[in-house]
Amino acid sequence: MELTMNETKKTFKVLEQRCRLLRQQQVTFITALERTRDNAHDRIKPVRTLAQVRNYLDSHCNNSTDKRVLSLFLDVCNNLADFCIQLETVQSEKRSAGGIIEETMTLLSPTNELSGLRAKYPHDVVNHLSCDEARNFYGGVVSLIPIVLDNIREVVVRMEKLQPQHLGNSDRLGPGQGNKQYSDVKAGGGITHNTGAQTYVNQADSSLHVSNKKKYNGETLKPAWRPAGRLYTT
Repeated sequence: MELTMNETKKTFKVLEQRCRLLRQQQVTFITALERTRDNAHDRIKPVRTLAQVRNYLDSHCNNSTDKRVLSLFLDVCNNLADFCIQLETVQSEKRSAGGIIEETMTLLSPTNELSGLRAKYPHDVVNHLSCDEARNFYGGVVSLIPIVLDNIREVVVRMEKLQPQHLGNSDRLGPGQGNKQYSDVKAGGGITHNTGAQTYVNQADSSLHVSNKKKYNGETLKPAWRPAGRLYTT
């Protein structure tokens, strides 16, 4: 089933709200990583992959607050990957987003190397880390979700531009959007945008294939491509 533009935007807004909730808990998230890395005797290496975070949660986490925030992070990453699969089905027919979705799904792969990621202005997640944390340990993992959101937002904007001209203004994100946009969903309001660039260094080649069907919102999809492995927390 192909998502309508309104359904796509509604789902994306819910995802943005979850990501904003996680961003508000960044200090708690970093504290949880600190404790679990210490329990794992793994403090000299940066957090490199989602699978590494999954391992910290499963094997080295004995604090309920730490479990909650690490689970939230992995759940959000799973939700974003699922939404990318939906978008991939739509945009592959419309040729609307080039390789952006494939790139984003690679970023969300459990084994993809994250340590070289750095989210730039207007994102401030890296600035909230100490210099040592930002440079050596957590700059990549905290940059993942902002960069993924920017990629997805760009795909949604491109898809909307391909909609029939007779669609009402209520089904549009608004004029003047550029690449790598940043939004802040305000209560009762729409989606607002600012431009911002991202940097990604030394991305590993993580192009992976699976053959299993994917369930999303009660519908069975057969995406041409998706990241290997899952990081379910339930």
